[in-house]
Amino acid sequence: MASSGDNSKRSNAKAPDREPIRQALANCVRSIAQNNELEISFSGDRPTMAGNQVRLPDLGRKLTRQQLAISRGVGDAMALRIACHDASLHNRNAPEGDNARAIFDAVEQARVEAIGASRMAGVADNLAHMLEDKYSKQNYAGVENRNDAPLEEAVAMVVRERLTGRKPPESINEIVGLWRDWIEEKAGAKLDALGDNIEDQGAFAEAIRDVLVAFDMGDELGEQQPEEDQDQETDQDPEDQEQEGERDNEESTGEDDGEADEMESESEEDEKTGEMEATQAETGEDFEEDEQQQETPGDTERPDLPFSDMPPDFDYKIFTSKFDEEIRAEELCDEAELERLRAFLDKQLAHLQGVVGRLANRLQRKLMAQQNRGWDFDLEEGYLDTARLTRIITDPMTPLSFKMERDTVFRDTVVTLLLDNSGSMRGRPITVAATCADILARTLERCGVKVEILGFTTKAWKGGQAREQWLKQEKPPTPGRLNDLRHIIYKSADSPWRRARPNLGLMMREGLLKENIDGEALLWAHERLMGRPEQRRILMMISDGAPVDDSTLSVNPGNYLERHLRYVIEDIESRSPVELLAIGIGHDVTRYYSRAVTIVDAEELAGAITEQLADLFEENPEIADRPQRVKRMKASG
Repeated sequence: MASSGDNSKRSNAKAPDREPIRQALANCVRSIAQNNELEISFSGDRPTMAGNQVRLPDLGRKLTRQQLAISRGVGDAMALRIACHDASLHNRNAPEGDNARAIFDAVEQARVEAIGASRMAGVADNLAHMLEDKYSKQNYAGVENRNDAPLEEAVAMVVRERLTGRKPPESINEIVGLWRDWIEEKAGAKLDALGDNIEDQGAFAEAIRDVLVAFDMGDELGEQQPEEDQDQETDQDPEDQEQEGERDNEESTGEDDGEADEMESESEEDEKTGEMEATQAETGEDFEEDEQQQETPGDTERPDLPFSDMPPDFDYKIFTSKFDEEIRAEELCDEAELERLRAFLDKQLAHLQGVVGRLANRLQRKLMAQQNRGWDFDLEEGYLDTARLTRIITDPMTPLSFKMERDTVFRDTVVTLLLDNSGSMRGRPITVAATCADILARTLERCGVKVEILGFTTKAWKGGQAREQWLKQEKPPTPGRLNDLRHIIYKSADSPWRRARPNLGLMMREGLLKENIDGEALLWAHERLMGRPEQRRILMMISDGAPVDDSTLSVNPGNYLERHLRYVIEDIESRSPVELLAIGIGHDVTRYYSRAVTIVDAEELAGAITEQLADLFEENPEIADRPQRVKRMKASG
């Protein structure tokens, strides 16, 4: 039996240092992508690519060889996408129909991965581990009907097999088996020729369009967008062509950077459209890029988001979003400082722990009672129903009656706590808000309810880089939102509470709390919730006032941000399946939110949150039955 001394030594053992492995992975990604400027981070959220930033899956505390290979595979797939894929060329050739587009996108990803697999055996193995993990998470085992088997995944795996010689992962064998004969019969010869064009994305895209015609999807192709540069060259005068040639020579000086220049061209396109291209590569999810998003097979349709049906007279716009920031709390300061700030937070509210803890226990009892509180009676087996023993006395021939406890339906639930991180929350309000969020996350996690904790503020006072750019452009009138957003992820829904606990101490950091643009923060939190698989989604806003940003309000109407907030709230409350409620600290938020409570003293926040959540977990069929729409939100830039 181990001694208490041995146990204390084990509990005090330092977590393994993953930094050398992270550095090695980051260097591999930069090397394959041929871009030394990539910013690589690691987190428990889904891996993503956006602009010059790449987020890879966190390595975890107990790292296995399998997990490492999967992480390397995700990184390799992202890097190959950067190095071997031209987004503008892809868009020009992409089909218009959803089914054809899904196949086109999946096969293009198979192409870029095949390039890396054919050049480097280690990359091929990493990608194989990543694909096996991805498809195993999508639960394709047991699929027996083509209607349940995604054609695009089967085509991508057949193409991968031809380009690399590797068999499909075992976890998707059944899907490929259902479609293989049909694919080979329709387009076997055309697929055989794909390997000749693997390095030429344009020619490969043309070949895939021919395959789609063979699949009887010709009506979904639409017209290819012409190469504008080629059309212009034929009409140019000799002098214009000479000037164009000089410009081309100047641009060609960067050819030594290889495929990395494609990243820069993509970023320039994104600035023009006002939208950032984002690709996602989770171990269970495909890359997504371009303005249309491809659904992951097995996912439910994503409901419409606010702004999708913006009325023509609604004038809210964003001057520029390129300086906005979505960042994890641990990326804003080092681990040692987070621990120090967390200790300060605990010390400030030591005397409140008992009160808040009792309220949290009450919430837990309520939730657990909802999950298991029904009984079935008059059964032939189970627990003896003593309340019905009197029947035997009145009628000795009556058989004994038994009962059995029944599990009631408790829908899979996720709760997002959206905390106002504005300067007016400084001091007692933000301290209590952080502690209550911490205790609620711990409590709901015990009840099987996932919790996400988010914060919102701005990167600078009075405008930041967005305002500087506006000034350089000679102050165009009514520029719209004119500040740099900072959206902070303190705890993602899939991250355990124990891992995210120190992050909440960041709210105690001097200089973090600045201004608040509530409407866009609600949109951000809402969109994250809509990407969740849970059946029930709850969004709780905790704020102490109306949206305020001096830079924006100084050059727009005085109620500009408030009107935007009201519109977003109305759209979510009336048309979204997300259940929205709010708690105002010293500020009446009932004039904005239909379901809200206002507290005067910050110390009442713990009770208010608990009471609101306890009431909300009662079944609410009205919200659950709201119609869900499937258009894609687009905010004006």
